[in-house]
Amino acid sequence: MDDHCKPTKVLGFDHLTIIVEDIQKTREFYVGILGMTEVTRPEFDFDGAWFQTGSVQIHVTLADANSGLAGWGDRRVVKVSRGHHFAFEVASLEQAFESLKSDGIKIADGPKVRPDGVKQLYIRDPDGHLVELFSHSV
Repeated sequence: MDDHCKPTKVLGFDHLTIIVEDIQKTREFYVGILGMTEVTRPEFDFDGAWFQTGSVQIHVTLADANSGLAGWGDRRVVKVSRGHHFAFEVASLEQAFESLKSDGIKIADGPKVRPDGVKQLYIRDPDGHLVELFSHSV
């Protein structure tokens, strides 16, 4: 990097986009299971939905010839926590774990404790996107 070049300073994290096969199943997962809020989406010329928690949004786009296939596909990941995923903090991992079990959501990995004491578990959305839930509570 040249001495006179300054890095672009990002101001925050706004959203991530995932490609899905079924917007309603995705809505049931992110709103019904994870408790996110569906927010107004601009009137694009393609199907999708936006979900929000805090200041972060998930932009959902329906799979088609322009957006590509849903999910991340088989990445040959052996250790789930080391593969592509995104994470959300929850107040209590124990409570989240019990709620997920009662909703019939399969746990992909965990619950377990990271070396820094944070508790975490992993689940998959309807298209196989890996979602980490974690808690700092003891």
